[in-house]
Amino acid sequence: MTNTIFEHIEILDAGSEGKAIAKIGDLVIFVPFVVPGDVVDIQLIRKKKSYLEGKAIKFHSYSEKRQDAFCEHFGTCGGCRWQNMKYEEQLFYKQKQVKDAIQRIGKIENALIHPILQSPESIYYRNKLEYSFSNHRWLTSGDKSEGGRVDDQGMNALGFHIPLLFDKILDINHCYLQADPSNEIRLEARKYALEQNFSFYDARTWKGFMRNLLIRTSLSGEVMVILVFQSDEREDITMFLDHLLSKFPQILSLYYVINGKKNDVITDLPFIHYKGEAYLKEMMTTFNKEKEVEFHIRPASFFQTNTRQAFTLYHKAGEAAGFRGDETVYDIYCGIGTISSYIAGSVKKVIGIESVSSAVEDARENALRNGITNTSFFAGEAEKLLTAEFFAQHGKPDVIITDPPRAGMHEKVVKAILQAAPQKIVYMSCNPATQARDLFLMKEQYDLVECQPVDMFPHTQHVENIALLARKSPVT
Repeated sequence: MTNTIFEHIEILDAGSEGKAIAKIGDLVIFVPFVVPGDVVDIQLIRKKKSYLEGKAIKFHSYSEKRQDAFCEHFGTCGGCRWQNMKYEEQLFYKQKQVKDAIQRIGKIENALIHPILQSPESIYYRNKLEYSFSNHRWLTSGDKSEGGRVDDQGMNALGFHIPLLFDKILDINHCYLQADPSNEIRLEARKYALEQNFSFYDARTWKGFMRNLLIRTSLSGEVMVILVFQSDEREDITMFLDHLLSKFPQILSLYYVINGKKNDVITDLPFIHYKGEAYLKEMMTTFNKEKEVEFHIRPASFFQTNTRQAFTLYHKAGEAAGFRGDETVYDIYCGIGTISSYIAGSVKKVIGIESVSSAVEDARENALRNGITNTSFFAGEAEKLLTAEFFAQHGKPDVIITDPPRAGMHEKVVKAILQAAPQKIVYMSCNPATQARDLFLMKEQYDLVECQPVDMFPHTQHVENIALLARKSPVT
């Protein structure tokens, strides 16, 4: 059935994974880089048990929901898959994604879902990007001369992974996700590595000197750069880092990592501080608006990647909780303690739980630096820490704020929350599907009061959602 062509098919919906949805009879077919309302011919490329996958090979009519994509890499790069959809339409489908998940997976009808909050910036909104060096460059038509030869850059690339291909990297000329000097730093790093004939990483053989480039920025314009090398060639590393500093004096903090492993995970490796400050600073006004708190962001720190919209997210979470001032609050999956410090002045005390020990150290330091004395942070997996003994020692929560990763909460964490029986749960999630799954597990004891979707990632399919749950009154 693969390579079959279906003609004059209307695109019906936008899917949660960034692909649009059409129907062939009773079967759903997922199609990338099209917009609801487009009428296209679809070539089938993959058949699964319950759905099909295809690609649009001819357009018969274009949707009114379309706009021209502004990035030259759109259609090849795996990010920003909704660039060809008008922003107001993106917001509509993100809101719909939340509603559909709550109804279909959470089995909750007629939920109060407030209108989604749009991002104040739709481009250059990210504070962190990670690029990969590779000697397996993904070639586009513009990469070859008329004679079919690859340009002078050869097969080396510095950019993003091609979706579903572990070893292919799309070389990026300009990315609209992170503000300058992000693009200039990446281009210069690639140029200098090529000039010095440094080998780019080969994911098939696990060899190659240049591995990754990470760039972090703050709202005040501070820049942190982390270079990842495959081996400790000290002279070459020093030369490379000094070159970047000479070209970009605005780099406030410079690190490097030696990663000789067969995977790209570096959080378990030492970050070697080369020059400059050890951290970036980010300022945030607390929920009660009584003070400004300063967060130190280190190379491995988790911090919401859309900083301005993160402040909106935290504020809406605080509003949902409706603090009186006498609450014990548990902040589960607390990261570096951003939410904990944000709400600390509005509650009695905050207990933060985080599995990454370095993040817990950062959370403690951030609280101490800002004179916050009613927070305590504990390192460990929530499903192991949240026991009856832990609650007895630190007090049962009146409010739980939870912001888990995309996979949602561990089932044991859900059970622990139900046993603790807080009056309110504020559940923040970047994945409405797993959030809805967890809401379903709690629906016998908790009512879903309201939801507030927040757009953290314009031009992508991703949406953040805040769900407020209230404990049901016991039946008398």
